[in-house]
Amino acid sequence: MTVVVGDEELLVDRAVAELVAAARAADPETDVHDLTPGQVTSGKLVEVTSPSLFGEGRVVVLRSVQDLTKDLAAEVTAHLKDPADDLVLVLVHAGGAKGKALLDAAVKAGAVRVTCAKPTKAGERLQFIKGEFARAGRQITADAAQALLDAVGTELREIAAACTQLGADTEGRIDAAAVARYHTGKAEASGFTVADRAVEGRLAEALEQLRWSLSVGTAPVLINSALAGAVRGVAVVAQPQRGGGSDADLAKRAKVPPWKLKTLRQQARGWTPQGVAHAMSVIAETDAMIKGASRDPAYALERAVIAIATGRGRR
Repeated sequence: MTVVVGDEELLVDRAVAELVAAARAADPETDVHDLTPGQVTSGKLVEVTSPSLFGEGRVVVLRSVQDLTKDLAAEVTAHLKDPADDLVLVLVHAGGAKGKALLDAAVKAGAVRVTCAKPTKAGERLQFIKGEFARAGRQITADAAQALLDAVGTELREIAAACTQLGADTEGRIDAAAVARYHTGKAEASGFTVADRAVEGRLAEALEQLRWSLSVGTAPVLINSALAGAVRGVAVVAQPQRGGGSDADLAKRAKVPPWKLKTLRQQARGWTPQGVAHAMSVIAETDAMIKGASRDPAYALERAVIAIATGRGRR
């Protein structure tokens, strides 16, 4: 039993993926059930946690357990007292007071706690960047890490995607010059490129970039995260600004570096509140499809790109 605690989605997803990978390394036939609160019922819970007739391994991931109903939380708590031998149970909790009784019960029952704290300071994000390259067996200089952070912003998935892309397109130790070359117009297919073309309504280019990005191994979750970031930025700058807020405040709300506001304002032209709301809904649905509701993440992303690129003037 493991509890994964934190509200940083990227780190949570990685922690869960590592647990699933470990289970499958021990038994390649392990069956995985990854469930959100909306997919959990009393019957489903009994089905996935009961001892297997054939003895095959199982991993049951219960997401956002703080949002489980009181009755379902009680059932999970009861299961913690007598778990099946062939079951790896992973409870994902956002942290905070909501649903803390279930979290405490799991830890008391012997569950290992994995904390996924969101980096909130620049120094922590720089350490994350260095860690990303270390995971890949690479090195990045301090000034290059700072340049990358300045260019990408504070969203952790976007930072991770930029690190992956930069690592794939360079060799040896990464310095500031390599970061500058990457961020001054090289025609790279990344989630950011796909997102920019989609919110600009350039459908053919967005689809071309999407297919190329997937072909070079960009993770679907990173592409959808970039789409979410682009739409969120458009939503922020498209709103009437009250009280004469500064560009720095606006950039902070949009989670982008200040220099990117000019681009966002251009991209926001033609977007309606209805269009933004629809795009956000599509992204949320795509996130669920990528994480298990669909067998074809590429199709889910293509569908999302089409909906976003054609939805600018939606009313």
